[in-house]
Amino acid sequence: MKLKFDGFILALLCFIVLAYFFPQLYSWRDGQILNWITSVGVSLIFFFYGLKLSFQQLRAGLSNWKLHLLVQGATFVLFPLLLLPFYSFVHSELQRDFWLSFFFLAALPSTVSSSVVMVSIARGNIPAAIFNASISGLIGVIITPLWMQFFLDFGEIDVLGDVYWGLIKEIIIPVVGGLLLQPYLGKWVSKYNRELTLFDKSIILLIVYDSFAESFVSGVFESTGKLYLLWIFVGVVLLFVLVYGLIYVLSRFVFKFNREDLIVALFCGSKKSLTHGSVFGKFLFAHSASAGLYFLPLMIFHAFQILVVTVIAQRYHNKGAI
Repeated sequence: MKLKFDGFILALLCFIVLAYFFPQLYSWRDGQILNWITSVGVSLIFFFYGLKLSFQQLRAGLSNWKLHLLVQGATFVLFPLLLLPFYSFVHSELQRDFWLSFFFLAALPSTVSSSVVMVSIARGNIPAAIFNASISGLIGVIITPLWMQFFLDFGEIDVLGDVYWGLIKEIIIPVVGGLLLQPYLGKWVSKYNRELTLFDKSIILLIVYDSFAESFVSGVFESTGKLYLLWIFVGVVLLFVLVYGLIYVLSRFVFKFNREDLIVALFCGSKKSLTHGSVFGKFLFAHSASAGLYFLPLMIFHAFQILVVTVIAQRYHNKGAI
């Protein structure tokens, strides 16, 4: 089986390098220009996302409530609960940043497009995948900041007024607008889906650049080293394997899902969204010097989940077995 290289992962690395050597764009006009570009870009991303949805697709996946309960429970409850016990081992600022970066990853919603694509390749329940992947991002607008406020010092930021309103303004309202206009512009967005995907990734790259440039300027990475990155990679692998294994056991032996639903539970429940993470971090870590550190596990998890789930999905497709 030949794996397709994901150029977006290389682009992420390039923009981190760019932020290190040329952080001037981050500080241009006190960051107002870049902040305005990313804010408009994020709103457009989720407006186009709404255009890709349809009420028919959402209705088609509503009935299988046990599957939805497991997927959303794994995404917003299982992931964070696996990280909570390790908070007692935090004894320094660097350890806190390390743990918090993983907890941020754990509190995020599932991916949308890649989850549906992988479920399709593995011949799973596509309507259920569309429903779960779509609703996950909307639930995350409420749940992710709620989890993070227990451990994140927001300082002068008003969680209710600034964070939630910012997410509603840049995510919920554009999604609803796109969903309402879907009957009129749905064909257009399908025709230019490739170009819109490129636009989505470009905005994410700008957000990643902004976060890492701020961290490099503040010198926060000077307290880390190669061992720090190694532990992040080990933590990402262990977290993915543990969650994937638990979802498999629950799906197969507790809920007794059929093959198609089991695939949805595995692929949608074990993945995390870099798109939502980039956007949420924009509000949750506003003016935080450690923003770059908080994004590291998410980016590594993104690359790892694509690689592993692609292999698994192709295996299910070829062998037709779980």
